[in-house]
Amino acid sequence: MSVTESGAQSGPTALRIILGAHLRRMREAAGITRSDAGWEIRSSESKVSRMELGRVGFKERDVADLLRLYGLDDPEERERLLSLARDANNPGWWHRFGDVLPSWFHSYLGLEASAQLIRTYELQFVPGLLQTEEYVRAVVQLGRGLIPADEVDRRVSLRISRQEVLNRTNTPVRLWAVVDEAALRRPIGGVKAMRDQLESLIEATHMPNVTLQVMPFEAGGHAATGGAYSILRFPEQDLPDIVYIEHLTSALYLDKLEDLDQYTATMEALCVAAPPPSRTRDRIATILKDF
Repeated sequence: MSVTESGAQSGPTALRIILGAHLRRMREAAGITRSDAGWEIRSSESKVSRMELGRVGFKERDVADLLRLYGLDDPEERERLLSLARDANNPGWWHRFGDVLPSWFHSYLGLEASAQLIRTYELQFVPGLLQTEEYVRAVVQLGRGLIPADEVDRRVSLRISRQEVLNRTNTPVRLWAVVDEAALRRPIGGVKAMRDQLESLIEATHMPNVTLQVMPFEAGGHAATGGAYSILRFPEQDLPDIVYIEHLTSALYLDKLEDLDQYTATMEALCVAAPPPSRTRDRIATILKDF
């Protein structure tokens, strides 16, 4: 898959990573240091490093200067890459929620929108992409003392909007979630809200792109001792898998091979330890009877 083919389906976060990786390969092939590249765009080695990692936006002039420095003489390819740079600077749909989004969460939304597969383990809550509106509202209001009342509706709207990745007509994301039984028995929002949520989860198991497993209490301890996390996989060859771990005021994005191997192995162990997806509906139905 070429840069332009993969980029056409991706959000701005993914596009920045793809273009950055492409520029890094071109620089290395030309035998040019980051320091020299930084000089060319009237900036620094650090700025070039951040560009190549996709952590900053791209000025079209900077990309044009780098392509000239790297010896790209194909006008058609040059225009494609400049177009990619312009697309990478377009704000994602979540930009309108910027007033209620922490800065560290913007990157995740961009990656989530571009993902092909999301594997997640949840310990305390129903996975966000499967939450009902009433459940979402209850989760948001858990921080009622810290969140202004007028922000609650916007936070709920943001979460519901994110769920469109499961229903989009063009390559919906595939979700594979392992949920601890504790999350399904904790009455977030009260009995009615939880009953509706559990019924919604049963319906979700019929979706062809959703796989859901429940880790039961009787399974005892298991491999995910560190808590909830997600692994995102992308259709683009330039994008490595990314492990996402959310904290109260920040998040970790891990893409080193040794981290990916460990978290992937742990996710595989969870899927093996939990009852198979074919038993999920019955398991949730049993829990539903207790509400």
